[in-house]
Amino acid sequence: MGLRSLILFLIIGAIAGWLAGNIMKGKGFGLAGNIIVGIIGALIGGFLFRLFGIAGYGFIGSLVVATLGAVILVYIAGLIKK
Repeated sequence: MGLRSLILFLIIGAIAGWLAGNIMKGKGFGLAGNIIVGIIGALIGGFLFRLFGIAGYGFIGSLVVATLGAVILVYIAGLIKK
């Protein structure tokens, strides 16, 4: 992974974390926490989508995959947090 790919991955993860925080109202972790969750969610989403044989191509596809992964992570963290 080159520097450009890494920066794009971090940007997509940050946007996904912000979106997940807005989707899961009241279950977020603040702006910085949601960005970190988005980056980790991008990894989880990518893993899950590959596991099911689904791929997200391009910026929008990657953003959808990362956002869904972040929403799943925020949901699970909210369950644990209770």
